[in-house]
Amino acid sequence: MNVALPSRSPRFGDALDALICSSAEGSGRLRAWSLVVTVFGDAVAPRGGVLRLAALQEVTGRLGVEAGALRTAMSRLARDGWLARDRRGRASYYALTEAKRAELDAATRRIYAAGPPDWDGGWRIALLPPSAGCREGPARALRAAGFARASEGVHLRPDAPGAGPPPEISGLSLFRAPVGAACVAPELIAAVWPPEAAAARFADLASRIAPLAAAGAPDAPLDAMAARSLLIHLWRRAVLASADLPEALHPPDWPGEAARAATRALYWRLAGPSEAWLDACRGGPDGALPPAAPDFAGRFGGPLG
Repeated sequence: MNVALPSRSPRFGDALDALICSSAEGSGRLRAWSLVVTVFGDAVAPRGGVLRLAALQEVTGRLGVEAGALRTAMSRLARDGWLARDRRGRASYYALTEAKRAELDAATRRIYAAGPPDWDGGWRIALLPPSAGCREGPARALRAAGFARASEGVHLRPDAPGAGPPPEISGLSLFRAPVGAACVAPELIAAVWPPEAAAARFADLASRIAPLAAAGAPDAPLDAMAARSLLIHLWRRAVLASADLPEALHPPDWPGEAARAATRALYWRLAGPSEAWLDACRGGPDGALPPAAPDFAGRFGGPLG
């Protein structure tokens, strides 16, 4: 008689190792400096913004970053104004600079949003003066503020709450087209915000994290911390490389929200053991890191259930 044996979830550490290996390959492979920014934005900023280098080395080492590569990354981030170093005895501590913390806060709102932005159907239209229309600087600033180029000198974005102020550009003219005052053809939307590459990024993300989501419990708090850092790093890259569009402007088969739901579920599954690692890592200047800020509990809309 054949007896069906209960299926066993794959070991968490093995699933994490496989994700680390796949993230080290191809053009989208991990960059140590970018991974450090993710760790500071995700785990360090809510806990005071300062971390001992030795604690950071534990996390990045579990993710396959060699000590020499991490030192190079930290030097680059300090040189570029991201981090400030403070040496106390034989220990080095790094803190986010105020300027970059503000920049990171803007990205954080998108990364941990519970869903796409609300939208009432209105549009914000920006007209560049002829003198600025051919320069890359003003166009780059508009892209960073969520605008897309519709034609020469004409940029637009959905007028969603929380979209942030437009950039300060000399001679820039701004108009708001309220609901019903402007009709933007779907063909233009698809042309200025091409969905194919963004959809592929989200679909790939969901596929890659699925084995980790199906695995058993983390083998150790450090595994949970490393997995959380890698998860948010992959999600962050997908989100920030895509336009922040309301649901109504995405195609019907858009995979972004399914990827967000999968990321949210796995993130909050990892939150408990990873926060336990942060509690015990002795990563602060006075020993223990401070508790997470209250808004940490609202990431992705909060834990499921």
